[in-house]
Amino acid sequence: MQEMEKKIAQSLLQIKAIKLNPSNYFTWASGWHSPIYCDNRKVLSYPEVRKQVYESFAGVIARKYPEAEIIAGVATGAIAHGVLAAEALGKPFIYVRSAPKSHGLSNQIEGEYRKGARVVVVEDLISTGGSSLSAVEALRDAGCEVLGMVAIFTYGFPTAGENFARAGVELTTLSNYPAMIALAAEQGYVRPDELATLAEWRKDPANWKK
Repeated sequence: MQEMEKKIAQSLLQIKAIKLNPSNYFTWASGWHSPIYCDNRKVLSYPEVRKQVYESFAGVIARKYPEAEIIAGVATGAIAHGVLAAEALGKPFIYVRSAPKSHGLSNQIEGEYRKGARVVVVEDLISTGGSSLSAVEALRDAGCEVLGMVAIFTYGFPTAGENFARAGVELTTLSNYPAMIALAAEQGYVRPDELATLAEWRKDPANWKK
């Protein structure tokens, strides 16, 4: 697992899906200030990294959830990754919107499924876990059994761990913040004096630099 975490972190840094800038922070849509920005949509533009991600997803799902019947992607960032993983596994695919459509059939879950279906959810990025767990809730409300969630990357915020534990959802990620920071330091993406800033931010991201 540690080898996979390192390889995925390496790929995300190389294609600049993850950008680090402790001295000139990014501002997230939430308004949080951050020394890191993760955009896993870039993965789709790099065939080798794209394949690395979906094959890693397929491997984790086959190993941990051999009883899985359906792969579900969280819209919109995880739809493509989920489709590719489902294709590799030969499984049906569905996806979950953030909210029901305001027209037509008002679906929140798109695709064919049945009540009682055993589902693994694919996500691209975990921050607090709120939107990801909303997808889980929608699937459960529809009568599906959610076996677990797999994601490309997590910041590893304590609040996310608490939210997943409270929801009773097992989360497995291909890589994570500690693995990425260790690799970034080793390979010169950040200076040694910037490591303290990166560690401090993760403790209280909502109030960092305010």
